[in-house]
Amino acid sequence: MDVLALPWTGPLQVPLVAAATPADFMAARMQMAFTLGVHIVFACFGIGLPALTVFAEWRGVRTGDPHYLLLARRWAKAMGVLFAVGAVSGTILSFEMGTLWPRFMAAFGPAIGLPFAIEGIAFFVEAIFLGIYLYGWDRLPPKVHVLTGIPIVLGGLASAFFVVTVNAFMNDPAGIRVEDGRVVEVRPLAAMFNQAVPTQTSHMIVAAFLVASFGVASVYAVAMLRGRRDRYHRLGLILPFTVGAVLAPVQFLIGDLAARYVADHQPAKFAAMEGVLRTEAGAPFHLGGIVDGDRMRFAVQIPNGLSLLLRFDPDAVIRGLDSIPPDARPPVAVVHLSFQVMVGIGTLLMGLAAWFALTWWRRRDLPRSPWFLRLTAVSGVLAAIALEAGWVTTEVGRQPWIVHGVMRTADAVNPNPGLTTGLYVVLAVYVVLVTATVVVLRRMTRSRPVPPRVVREEADSYAVV
Repeated sequence: MDVLALPWTGPLQVPLVAAATPADFMAARMQMAFTLGVHIVFACFGIGLPALTVFAEWRGVRTGDPHYLLLARRWAKAMGVLFAVGAVSGTILSFEMGTLWPRFMAAFGPAIGLPFAIEGIAFFVEAIFLGIYLYGWDRLPPKVHVLTGIPIVLGGLASAFFVVTVNAFMNDPAGIRVEDGRVVEVRPLAAMFNQAVPTQTSHMIVAAFLVASFGVASVYAVAMLRGRRDRYHRLGLILPFTVGAVLAPVQFLIGDLAARYVADHQPAKFAAMEGVLRTEAGAPFHLGGIVDGDRMRFAVQIPNGLSLLLRFDPDAVIRGLDSIPPDARPPVAVVHLSFQVMVGIGTLLMGLAAWFALTWWRRRDLPRSPWFLRLTAVSGVLAAIALEAGWVTTEVGRQPWIVHGVMRTADAVNPNPGLTTGLYVVLAVYVVLVTATVVVLRRMTRSRPVPPRVVREEADSYAVV
C-alpha cells in the first residue's frame, strides 16, 4: 500500500483508510515499549562495558598487574555475548519501525533516514573492531590490541548519539515544512541536529555508562558479600563504581538542563512530570505523590519550590495541564510516577557515590559498612530501573503524539489486523532470548572460577574466544 499516494486529512498525512482497532493499537504500543525496554539495557552495556574493558586492559598492560588483565579478559568475553544479543534485539526494533508504524516512516523517513544510516555505519565499525578485539587476544602485540578496542568505544557512542537524535526529532521536530497536511520539504541536517539533541543525547549516553558501571560493580559487590575480598574482586568493584560515582552528579546536572528544556518546548510533558495540574503563580514542588484524577495525593509539597527551581522566581507562573486540551494531554499519573522513580533512584545513587568518595578521600579504601556493599549490590538493578523510568517519562510524556505537535501516535500505527498476534510472538522470542543470555553468562562465570590468588599465567591463559 502506497500511503503517500492516498488522500490525506487531519493535521498531517492521515490516509483515508481504516484505523487500527483499539486492541491492535495497544498491542503495537506494548510491543514497541517492551522490545525497546529490553534492548535499551543491552545497548547500555554495549556502550559502557567496552570502555571499562579497554581501560582495565590498558592499566594491566601499563602496570603488568594480572588482576586488571584478567578483569579485561572476562569482561571482554561477556561483552561479546551482550553485543550479539543487543544486535539481535536492535534488529527487531528496526523492523518494528516499519511494520508497526508505517505511516510514521512514510511521512518522516526522509527526515530521520540520515541518522539511521550513519548509525548503521557506526554499528558496523563497532562490530568489525569487536571481532578484531576478541580474536586478537594473544595474536596482536598488547599495546596494539588495546588500540583496537578504541573504535568499539567510539562506535558505540556514535550509535547511541545518532539513534537518540531520531528520538529527539520526535520530541522537538525541526527541518521539515508541512503544507496542506503533508511534509513537503525536508532538511535532514536540520532535522538531525534539532534543539533537543544536546540534552537528550548526553542524558542517554551518561545513563548508559551509569547502568554499565553500577551493573558491573554490583556483580563484585555480591561476591564481596559472600566473602571474596581479594584484590581481583576489589578492583572489579572499584573501577566501574568510580566511573559511576563520577558520572552520577554529572547526570544530575544534565537532567536539570533537560527538564528546563522540556518545560519550554513540551509544556504538557513537563506539567505531567511535575504533577502541575493547574496553571498557577508560585507553583509548589512535589516530592513523591500520586496523581489521582485531578488531585495530587500523598505528595510532600514545598511551597513555591517549582517556580523557584525552574524560573529562579518564587512567584513565577508555571503552566499546568488545565491549559492543555484534554485530547493532547499525556497519561499524567504514569509520567509523574516514572519521573519520580527516576529522580529518586538518581538521588540515591548520587548519595552512594558521595559516601564512596568521602571514604576514599579520607582512607583510600571502600566504606567498611556492609550496607555499602548491599546498596552497591542492588545499584545495577536500580540504575536499570531509573533508565527504564526515564524512557517511560520521555515516551509516555510525549503522548498522544508520535512526533510532537505534528502526528499523533494513533495516526501512525499500521491499520492492518493481527498486531496482537505479533505482540505474543515477540514476547515469546524475547523470553527465550533473555533466558538464554542469563544462562550463557552464568555458565561462563562458573565454568572457570577466579582463583584465590591471581598470577600472570592465570590471566594470560584465560581464553576470551
